[in-house]
Amino acid sequence: MSYEGTMIPRSGSPAGRCDYCGHPFPTTDRLVLHKGLEHPQRLDDDEEDAFLSARADEEDELRTLRLKALGALVLLYFGFLMLYAIVA
Repeated sequence: MSYEGTMIPRSGSPAGRCDYCGHPFPTTDRLVLHKGLEHPQRLDDDEEDAFLSARADEEDELRTLRLKALGALVLLYFGFLMLYAIVA
């Protein structure tokens, strides 16, 4: 996985660096997810628990985003359908 596109604002400092590869991360959640995905064999029990928790939180956020996107698409579809019914 390439991290060339990861940018940390110049005004801020990274929230942490990976102990194994030295890559900086803007938030501790991103650092925990990176360690769990890229270095799973090196994690101790606490780091593994933190990774599982961060992954569950990320999955919840993605599920919420998908539901909101689906709702927006449904509203947009029926909005255009009603507009077509009125105009045509």
